Amino acid sequence: MTRHAEIIRDPLWDNIRLEPDAVAALDTPTVQRLRHVRQLGHAFLVYPGATHSRFEHALGAYHLTRRALTVLGDRGDLRGVPPEDCVAVRLAALLHDIGHYPFSHALEEAGFPSHEALGARRLGEGELAGVLRQVGGDALIERIAELIQGRSDSPLAGLISGSLDLDKIDYLSRDARMCGVPYGTVDVDRLLASIALVEQDDGRRAVGVHEKGVSALESLLFAKYQMYRNVYWHHAVRSATCMFKRAVRAAVGTGRLDAEFVATATDGSLMTELLAHDPTGIGRAVHERRLYKRALDMPASEVPDDLPTWLSDDPDAVERAEDALAAELGLEPGAVLVDFP
Repeated sequence: MTRHAEIIRDPLWDNIRLEPDAVAALDTPTVQRLRHVRQLGHAFLVYPGATHSRFEHALGAYHLTRRALTVLGDRGDLRGVPPEDCVAVRLAALLHDIGHYPFSHALEEAGFPSHEALGARRLGEGELAGVLRQVGGDALIERIAELIQGRSDSPLAGLISGSLDLDKIDYLSRDARMCGVPYGTVDVDRLLASIALVEQDDGRRAVGVHEKGVSALESLLFAKYQMYRNVYWHHAVRSATCMFKRAVRAAVGTGRLDAEFVATATDGSLMTELLAHDPTGIGRAVHERRLYKRALDMPASEVPDDLPTWLSDDPDAVERAEDALAAELGLEPGAVLVDFP
């Protein structure tokens, strides 16, 4: 590989150093697409600064993973870990979101396949596959796929998927910064300095923290709670997300939009097609920020225990329930929406 390492300036982490293999992966169309997929979906309708992209987040996750590997290496924790695992983890951090749909997680909630599964598939396609095979062959592609799908048995897997994954540290910090809220504060330096590979009861090693890092870990967990409560699950964000899901499902269900196009689109290209092929008018309402208002807000703890089934895992059942409620109120289908954040 003839490329050289590069330094990229980032508003959150300052200088991010990219190794030559990461530079090569970054310059493929699969990864460049992430420049045009917003990290927080429709949150910009509430927090105007929340227009940062999955691309920026991928760089941040890569940077933090690289820092963590340096800490583990300096401490001697990487003894016995295959060098190929370190390469795979570093690149998995960069590539973990390549399967993401436009507008964050909304379409997975609407019943589309998981972005992890799509990402694993895209690792073996196009220019990106050629880059990865040049670095480490098909074995590297498989290692990265296992990491981003949460099924790797590497001791380092927890850096990519788990309660302490570095993806989480970046998105909480970055999202808080871009939304202009004080909720995502994490003691990142302390947390990274305390990361270790600890032995579990079964004798295998996994990512953990030294005792001195427990308070920093607690700050991470509390930041996640605060960001979900105040940003990710803000009622207007959820309203826009719910409306968007209904509009896309209707367009795909009537053949006006192709599901494969939806999976590979950017925010802009999907919205353009949706506005041109929206049988409900809901997509345009989202685009113009004419959002549905809350009629009822019920905590899960108050839902009756004798319900025959829980709808949230079945988008078709949710849609039938919505239309039944609308009919009872004398409204058109799609005029009442039910959301399970």
